[in-house]
Amino acid sequence: MPSKRHPLPAFLVGMVEPVAYEHWLGRKAAAHLKRDRQRGYEGISGTLTPAVVASGGHDHYTGEALDWSLLSRYNNDESHAGRHGYKAGFALLPTVDHIESARTNSGFRICGWRTNDAKHDLSHAEFVELCLLVVKKAGFTIARAA
Repeated sequence: MPSKRHPLPAFLVGMVEPVAYEHWLGRKAAAHLKRDRQRGYEGISGTLTPAVVASGGHDHYTGEALDWSLLSRYNNDESHAGRHGYKAGFALLPTVDHIESARTNSGFRICGWRTNDAKHDLSHAEFVELCLLVVKKAGFTIARAA
């Protein structure tokens, strides 16, 4: 039964069990609230639901479709045994990027675990600059879209 507090976004109906979504959402909210408090930012972690809905199921930064079926499937023991290969299978696991972590301005974006790991604590502009450097180093020419 879907939660009245956090209804399942329309794009997840039939793809994710409401209880798995609710569990994931609760864990992510608790983790971000804890991090905010450790940084002295009391009360800035709001609901994550608007970020999930705005994502439409895609990574905010890459546009890739996220694999919502991976919610609550990561296993630490299997990860330890499988190391990098195991974690690589969770590249498109939806996760939450906490952006603009400041007392007066905080928000969230939904992205894949791989993207969030790469972005880490960079601002959006810093992340884009890093990506540009990587792509240029690989020999590509960059041009801004018209």
